[in-house]
Amino acid sequence: MELTIATLIISMLLFFVLFFGIGFLLNMLLRMSWIMAIVYPIIAIFIIDDVRFIEYFRNSSESTSELGQKLLNLAPADVLILGSGLAGAVVAGFTIKLLRKRGYQMF
Repeated sequence: MELTIATLIISMLLFFVLFFGIGFLLNMLLRMSWIMAIVYPIIAIFIIDDVRFIEYFRNSSESTSELGQKLLNLAPADVLILGSGLAGAVVAGFTIKLLRKRGYQMF
Protein backbone atom coordinates (compact mmCIF):
# COMPACT_ATOMS: atom_id res chain seq x y z
CA MET A 1 0.00 0.00 0.00
CA GLU A 2 1.40 3.35 -1.01
CA LEU A 3 1.09 6.29 1.33
CA THR A 4 0.82 9.70 -0.30
CA ILE A 5 1.76 12.97 1.35
CA ALA A 6 -1.91 13.97 1.60
CA THR A 7 -2.79 10.69 3.31
CA LEU A 8 0.12 11.12 5.73
CA ILE A 9 -0.92 14.66 6.66
CA ILE A 10 -4.57 13.67 7.13
CA SER A 11 -3.54 10.65 9.23
CA MET A 12 -1.31 12.80 11.41
CA LEU A 13 -4.07 15.35 11.88
CA LEU A 14 -6.60 12.65 12.74
CA PHE A 15 -4.31 11.02 15.32
CA PHE A 16 -3.53 14.43 16.86
CA VAL A 17 -7.22 15.39 17.12
CA LEU A 18 -8.29 11.92 18.29
CA PHE A 19 -5.80 11.70 21.14
CA PHE A 20 -6.19 15.39 22.03
CA GLY A 21 -9.93 14.83 22.40
CA ILE A 22 -9.61 11.60 24.35
CA GLY A 23 -6.91 13.12 26.54
CA PHE A 24 -8.94 16.28 27.14
CA LEU A 25 -12.02 14.30 28.19
CA LEU A 26 -10.03 11.95 30.44
CA ASN A 27 -8.25 14.89 32.04
CA MET A 28 -11.56 16.63 32.62
CA LEU A 29 -13.26 13.56 34.10
CA LEU A 30 -10.39 12.14 36.15
CA ARG A 31 -8.76 15.48 37.06
CA MET A 32 -5.33 14.07 36.20
CA SER A 33 -3.60 16.35 33.69
CA TRP A 34 -1.17 13.88 32.20
CA ILE A 35 -3.18 10.64 32.23
CA MET A 36 -3.38 10.28 28.44
CA ALA A 37 0.30 11.10 27.95
CA ILE A 38 1.11 8.28 30.38
CA VAL A 39 -1.36 5.80 28.86
CA TYR A 40 -0.49 6.62 25.22
CA PRO A 41 2.66 4.43 25.00
CA ILE A 42 0.59 1.40 26.02
CA ILE A 43 -1.98 2.23 23.34
CA ALA A 44 0.82 2.66 20.79
CA ILE A 45 2.19 -0.78 21.71
CA PHE A 46 -1.26 -2.29 21.11
CA ILE A 47 -1.34 -0.57 17.70
CA ILE A 48 2.17 -1.72 16.73
CA ASP A 49 2.43 -5.23 18.16
CA ASP A 50 0.46 -8.39 17.33
CA VAL A 51 1.25 -10.14 20.61
CA ARG A 52 -1.59 -10.65 23.08
CA PHE A 53 -1.23 -8.61 26.29
CA ILE A 54 -1.06 -11.69 28.53
CA GLU A 55 1.99 -12.93 26.59
CA TYR A 56 4.05 -10.06 28.05
CA PHE A 57 3.63 -11.78 31.43
CA ARG A 58 3.79 -15.41 30.32
CA ASN A 59 6.64 -15.13 27.82
CA SER A 60 8.11 -11.72 28.57
CA SER A 61 11.56 -12.00 26.99
CA GLU A 62 10.26 -13.28 23.65
CA SER A 63 7.37 -10.80 23.55
CA THR A 64 9.62 -7.88 24.44
CA SER A 65 12.22 -8.80 21.84
CA GLU A 66 9.48 -9.12 19.20
CA LEU A 67 8.18 -5.68 20.20
CA GLY A 68 11.69 -4.27 19.89
CA GLN A 69 12.01 -5.67 16.38
CA LYS A 70 8.63 -4.21 15.41
CA LEU A 71 9.66 -0.80 16.79
CA LEU A 72 12.94 -0.87 14.86
CA ASN A 73 11.14 -1.84 11.64
CA LEU A 74 8.53 0.93 11.77
CA ALA A 75 8.33 3.08 8.66
CA PRO A 76 9.04 6.80 9.07
CA ALA A 77 5.42 7.56 8.19
CA ASP A 78 4.23 5.30 11.03
CA VAL A 79 6.57 7.05 13.45
CA LEU A 80 5.21 10.44 12.34
CA ILE A 81 1.60 9.33 12.73
CA LEU A 82 2.17 7.79 16.17
CA GLY A 83 4.23 10.82 17.20
CA SER A 84 1.39 13.16 16.28
CA GLY A 85 -0.92 11.11 18.52
CA LEU A 86 1.53 11.53 21.39
CA ALA A 87 1.74 15.25 20.64
CA GLY A 88 -2.06 15.48 20.83
CA ALA A 89 -2.07 13.77 24.23
CA VAL A 90 0.64 16.09 25.56
CA VAL A 91 -1.07 19.22 24.19
CA ALA A 92 -4.29 18.11 25.91
CA GLY A 93 -2.39 18.04 29.22
CA PHE A 94 -1.00 21.53 28.65
CA THR A 95 -4.44 22.81 27.65
CA ILE A 96 -6.05 21.47 30.81
CA LYS A 97 -3.25 22.97 32.93
CA LEU A 98 -3.74 26.34 31.24
CA LEU A 99 -7.51 26.26 31.72
CA ARG A 100 -7.14 25.34 35.39
CA LYS A 101 -4.60 28.12 35.90
CA ARG A 102 -7.03 30.63 34.40
CA GLY A 103 -9.72 29.63 36.87
CA TYR A 104 -11.94 27.15 35.07
CA GLN A 105 -12.97 24.93 37.96
CA MET A 106 -14.82 22.31 35.92
CA PHE A 107 -11.50 21.30 34.40
